[in-house]
Amino acid sequence: MRPHSGPAAVLAPVLAAVLLAACGGGSDTGGNTSTDNSGARGSLQFNPPLRVTGLTAAVLQSQLSASSSGRSLLAVAGTPKCGVDFRYLQYGTVGGAGEATNATGALMVPTGTDAACSGARPIVLYAHGTTTDKAYNLANVLDATGSAYTESLLVAATFAAQGFIVVAPNYAGYDTSKLSYHPYLNADQQSKDMIDALTAARTALPNVGSSDSGKLFISGYSQGGHVAMATHRALQAAGQTVTASAPLSGPYALAALVDTVYYGNVNLGSTIFTPMLTTSFQKAYGNLYSATTDIYSPAYATGIESLLPSTSSVTTLVQQGKLPLTALFSSTPPTAPAGSPASLQATLNAITPPTTPAAQAPLFALGFGSSPLVTNATRLSYLLDALANPDGAVPAATTGLPASAPTNPLRQAFKRNDLRNWTPTRPVLLCGGNSDPTVYFSVNTQLMQKLWTAPSAMAAGTGLLSVLDVDSAVTSASDPFAAAKVGFATAKAATAAAAVAAGASDGGASAVIQAYHGGLVPPFCTVAARGFFQQVLAAGV
Repeated sequence: MRPHSGPAAVLAPVLAAVLLAACGGGSDTGGNTSTDNSGARGSLQFNPPLRVTGLTAAVLQSQLSASSSGRSLLAVAGTPKCGVDFRYLQYGTVGGAGEATNATGALMVPTGTDAACSGARPIVLYAHGTTTDKAYNLANVLDATGSAYTESLLVAATFAAQGFIVVAPNYAGYDTSKLSYHPYLNADQQSKDMIDALTAARTALPNVGSSDSGKLFISGYSQGGHVAMATHRALQAAGQTVTASAPLSGPYALAALVDTVYYGNVNLGSTIFTPMLTTSFQKAYGNLYSATTDIYSPAYATGIESLLPSTSSVTTLVQQGKLPLTALFSSTPPTAPAGSPASLQATLNAITPPTTPAAQAPLFALGFGSSPLVTNATRLSYLLDALANPDGAVPAATTGLPASAPTNPLRQAFKRNDLRNWTPTRPVLLCGGNSDPTVYFSVNTQLMQKLWTAPSAMAAGTGLLSVLDVDSAVTSASDPFAAAKVGFATAKAATAAAAVAAGASDGGASAVIQAYHGGLVPPFCTVAARGFFQQVLAAGV
């Protein structure tokens, strides 16, 4: 379920050779290493952080130019201006309930003589997408088989090789973090984790030959889109500097998105997201369930609280019977409470699964089966609250805001981590694709756009919001996002064509759906974010 980075995914063998041929890893020579084992928020355990490896812009450029896959990445991310030193951050942070813990991440520092690579540099604070791999480590760029490899290279090539310092946390609960779970989409914790990584990285910069210009940009994809927005919100509330942000394909309106799923519009990946969310919020608030069987079918309830992230692949977990592949809900409709109007049972029947809109019905149907993850009792309780205390966006558009007084503990937790409660005062780019089958564009990106451009929000947000749908037509010769749109269309067509060549009978539509969120959108939204940040810098906004 992690984002695969499109053109960068085919780059793995090439970059492995580049990195191994470049400067080796290990500790810095000369100078002293200080140690801080306090575990305090933002503390940097080892200063300077371990240097994993380094490569020059010339080596990177020549190696990439020698292969078709390398040239594909260059076409998306651009010719490297800078070399990149990769460092391994180890820092103190907190868990979902405020408990002290540790986390790790990557610090990518531009190197070289180009004016864009030296002197005080702007920082990109980057949040990664959903992953089930406990060992996820964005600093581990020497292992081409690592699950973080593709995303790390995309971020390095897009930002660090163009002169931005990159700070990219792995998050609490991953890599060598001692936290036994991951506070998934916990807006408060994840923003603190990001800020703590940034604090640690800033402590390290004077000891790694770099310095901070004071310009801070925030971005991230999918889960990272939500984290990036939550971090911008937190820093703005604290009066801290944010130059601009670019949340990408994130579940910003979390409560609306989950309501959409419970109404039957089940998204791809829901059997992964549900236990990660439920465990995250149970650990933080303690009131979602008394026993896991309060939420999950008996076949999956045992051990599910500690299942994800995992050292086993999702395929293995499904084969072991620990998770269903796609069946979130039962294909048998929930039974309405005794005495309910007949219309309630008719509604439950109609959304189990929904048959409209017809184009999306096959996708939604995948979320229903005979051995579902979530019990009908759980779904019914959720839906009864959603019907009695509706969200302002789902199922009907009213205020666009979360439900004012949900009573279901799940819905209360999702509202608590919904980001429809602020308006940015610095420039923001929202990027995604309108046919995303995982994070629905309409109830996230477009909903935030509507809220932030409403008259009540205009005083704070006038002229600050840009929105990019990469899956849309170029609007004019002056369209600032023309390259991203054309590149996405080309990649989408190539995905469909490859599927047809392999024997697909649907014109490649299924292959596009499978690749859409995790493979097709990420590189183009990421590069669009860099262009947006460069424009903000140039404008001096």
